[in-house]
Amino acid sequence: MNTCKKPMLEKAWVVCGLAVLCNALWGSAFPSIKIGYKLFEIPGDSPASQILFAGMRFALAGLLAVVFGSILQRKVLVPKRRSWGKIVKLSMFQTILQYVFFYLGLAHTTGVKGSIITASNTFLSILVASLIFHQEKLTGKKIAACIVGFAGVVLVNLNGSGMGAGLKINGEGFLLVSVTAYAFASSLLKIYSRDEDPVVLSGYQFMIGGLVMMVCGFGLGGRIHTVSMQGVVMLVYLALISSVAFSVWGILLKHHPVSRIAIFGFTNPVFGVILSSVFLHEQNQAEGWKIVTALLLVCAGIFLLNYQKAEKLEVKASAN
Repeated sequence: MNTCKKPMLEKAWVVCGLAVLCNALWGSAFPSIKIGYKLFEIPGDSPASQILFAGMRFALAGLLAVVFGSILQRKVLVPKRRSWGKIVKLSMFQTILQYVFFYLGLAHTTGVKGSIITASNTFLSILVASLIFHQEKLTGKKIAACIVGFAGVVLVNLNGSGMGAGLKINGEGFLLVSVTAYAFASSLLKIYSRDEDPVVLSGYQFMIGGLVMMVCGFGLGGRIHTVSMQGVVMLVYLALISSVAFSVWGILLKHHPVSRIAIFGFTNPVFGVILSSVFLHEQNQAEGWKIVTALLLVCAGIFLLNYQKAEKLEVKASAN
């Protein structure tokens, strides 16, 4: 009998709790960003100012990640010389391409379409990890889990309006570029975190990406004209969302297959709808039964992908 205790990050309830926490934080970003736009008086039809605002958020997120990480590890976190190339490449996919195209695309499509297309990043993350980087096998169970989870996302976003017809390159097309960039970023983070500290990777890639986005937003004509204490507090909270959630997400990816962690991403838009209903009083976004059903479908997809028979777990334990 194997008496060795399972490491904390391999325990199912720990992984589940941390992954759900990350997506709850990311889900809270939806209403928080909208509140931030109001506090900084950023027009909804000004993607340049939104990109500038996002750049400020991510640059601050990177700084906070490095500062807190340095305090916790009792040393100044500085990337090794050989690590800068990885950080720049990760920043290009995770922050710059993903969020520049996200904000530009969202300005030319409906919120419902945006939510559904963004949720497809879980599908793409598993496909990229399996078919391009060959980090794991693409199985029928993974495909079925994604279909079940994605059904929940579609259900919670179907409110009888906003779907429309047609596909615009600068709308839905840009969002597809955004989710594809995220999928590649997940696999790259998985690879790089084998030899690098996930906190260092997330902190410095956010700083680089945030600065690039600030330059792009300002160059496209974006401006921040109003600054208040409430706005600054909201900006700090948004930065903490990114720094904490992405650092924890990177640690999870370091110890588990992309598919096992990515599937939790389906909870993100569900949390977004629930929290928007609470903080923005957007109760008309989805009926109560739809939210409950969506959560059940998402949980079913997560369970289907992560479930393993007891015999398999015993074989793995004995092998270790």
